[in-house]
Amino acid sequence: VRNWTPRHVPEEYKPKQEKIDLGTTYKRDFNSYKVQPVAIVRPLERQQVKKGKLDMVPTYKDDYRAWDLQKSELYKPEQTYQPPTVKFGNSTTFQDDFVPQEIKPRQSGQSFKPSSVVKLSTAPFNGITSHRLDYIPHQLELKFERPKEVYKPTEQRFEDLTTHRYDFQGLTGETAKICRPVHTRVTQNARFQGSTEFRECFQPWEIPPPEVKKVPEYVPPTGSMLLNSTSHLDYVPYQANRVVPIRPVSHRRSNNFPFQGKSTMKEHFPAWENCRQGVIKKQQIPNPSGKFDGLSTFRSHYVPHKLIPTESCKPLNIAFKSSVPFDDVTMYSIEYTPKIQEICTASYPSPPGYIFDNINSQGHKFFRKITPAVKAF
Repeated sequence: VRNWTPRHVPEEYKPKQEKIDLGTTYKRDFNSYKVQPVAIVRPLERQQVKKGKLDMVPTYKDDYRAWDLQKSELYKPEQTYQPPTVKFGNSTTFQDDFVPQEIKPRQSGQSFKPSSVVKLSTAPFNGITSHRLDYIPHQLELKFERPKEVYKPTEQRFEDLTTHRYDFQGLTGETAKICRPVHTRVTQNARFQGSTEFRECFQPWEIPPPEVKKVPEYVPPTGSMLLNSTSHLDYVPYQANRVVPIRPVSHRRSNNFPFQGKSTMKEHFPAWENCRQGVIKKQQIPNPSGKFDGLSTFRSHYVPHKLIPTESCKPLNIAFKSSVPFDDVTMYSIEYTPKIQEICTASYPSPPGYIFDNINSQGHKFFRKITPAVKAF
């Protein structure tokens, strides 16, 4: 039995007469400002300082002078290995634990491989298993078989209403008019008699007939065919009325005039009489007579002109000389403070103001600064 559910009918759309508010939070909160072009910020122009040679000693060279250091010698103790002259007389653990045994020669043909002969047991086979001992046979119950239900057709009428039939009301309307412009023929019915590249390059040739494939003779199968299926056995036919198609109302005029089978295809492409084309031969061009002049259109029309070399715009390679005296003033020469050149204490064999203390293992000398004695009042 098919349950019929009522179909939801959509409500008719009714447009609102009110005006749409197109305002947004962006338009409400945003305040437009007048934007002025940004002024270009350029650095201040600096006067170009002319380069000059300075005979000055920088502070780095003055404070850090290269010392004449001598390479220190290595104080690695000399190790001369001398092998012992006495023989090593101690025994190893292997010599203490290993006991030599006498090795007996193996007899020829003796093999320790077991024989491959199957030994048959004289005792009877014990086929008792745990399953046979523990299994208790039970009597099976009869299987429940559901009785086959007999199909009973419903007495209600079949609801064959579709959405198309429900929504389509068969409204009347006017047929569309043809907006095609009037076509004027300009073509001719005469056949083209000239020669073309296709006619000259592609000559007709004979095509062999296609081979016919031999179809094996059909041999019907023996026996009778069972045409029964589950649908054919279980299906119960019932009477149903044929649905009448719903078509729109036609506004065509019924006339009894005979049909005029004319179309644009038949008017533009009429049937031409087919006649066999003859062999198209190429026209032979006669050989020229007389002597070739060798004068071409370029030689006859060419007018020689005198070449005018272009002047070079490259500046002269001459050094620029100025009468202004050279300005060799720099920031270093203005801000530099001269210092007194002191002699490094490391250059003396015994530095003044220091007392020799000791020498380490690497030969480096250590000096101790002399502290002046303070008198007690």
